[in-house]
Amino acid sequence: MSPTPTSKLFDPKDAARAVDALRRGWPVSIDGAITLLAIETADEARLTAFGGASDVLMSAARAATLKLANQIDAATPGKPVRIAAERWLDLPAARALADPALDLANPLKGPYRSVPVGAEDSAAAALELARIAGLLPAFFVIDGDTGAAQVSRAAIAAHEDAKRLNLVARARLPVAVAEKAEIAAFRSPEQAGEHVALVIGTPDGTAPLVRLHSECLTGDVLGSLKCDCGPQLDAALAKIAESGWGILLYLRQEGRGIGLINKLRAYQLQDQGFDTVDANVRLGFAVDARDFGVAAQMLRLLGQSAVRLLTNNPEKVAGLEAAGITVLEHVAHQLPHNPHNARYLATKRDRTGHRLTGV
Repeated sequence: MSPTPTSKLFDPKDAARAVDALRRGWPVSIDGAITLLAIETADEARLTAFGGASDVLMSAARAATLKLANQIDAATPGKPVRIAAERWLDLPAARALADPALDLANPLKGPYRSVPVGAEDSAAAALELARIAGLLPAFFVIDGDTGAAQVSRAAIAAHEDAKRLNLVARARLPVAVAEKAEIAAFRSPEQAGEHVALVIGTPDGTAPLVRLHSECLTGDVLGSLKCDCGPQLDAALAKIAESGWGILLYLRQEGRGIGLINKLRAYQLQDQGFDTVDANVRLGFAVDARDFGVAAQMLRLLGQSAVRLLTNNPEKVAGLEAAGITVLEHVAHQLPHNPHNARYLATKRDRTGHRLTGV
């Protein structure tokens, strides 16, 4: 186990700096215990500067599909596994290890073997940092601090702290379903993306009808038929307008929290026959990495502590209530399926507890 972080003050912005470094292909040190180079953004020159190919750090879920970790470990989201460096473990081979979407195109060289992780807490934080950065959770790793950009586990944990979210701007915004509407934007000091609330109608002292809608570029903007996000967004706006007043929270949590590019990788895996749950897990992520405490903080900043929630997902109800928002009513929100999303909706019903019928 890695050392417990000291009690000295840390800078939460260190996580944002670490995200920037990883995306640029620069090494990052966590707690001074391990130094990492993201496999996805590395190139030959950066790998040489790092000291050449080294051990590889990845999630147990991904390692299990490669027969490098047991299934008990794989059942724990974010549990790290360390793969020993071998003479054939060059950058192309490491990328093949890291990205399951490439499995059919890249036969693995191998054999590979797992070794003790060492600084396990810091290694687990590294996998979480990859998710925050929207990168594959796979790194070249060496022990100790090599003078790279520094970040602590505490800073990584604080990066998505919902309590640090603030309401920073609001304006009148007539929309198609209601001319009387207002948009409000929220952000934290660390995160680059902003969350948005659309308040439809006039608050009248009753609990608002609220929809938590996670960003979906492919569904909301491009009209993807692989999911039901676009139609759900349109129907939610219409239902809120019909109810008299309410709030749509548009959460920047693309791909259930794994980011757009990793969501597209999950789409590739779905085309290979895996369902939406297995696709996320094979990539090395949790089934659902969203934090609904963000939505709760947005509601509090809008002066709302009790809501009627428009959802089929019991996790949204539980997430809001755990964060101190009272859910007075659970309002169903189901739309017809199509030939492209029927399996996706059935998976949500059968494997993630969504209250859906007819799929």
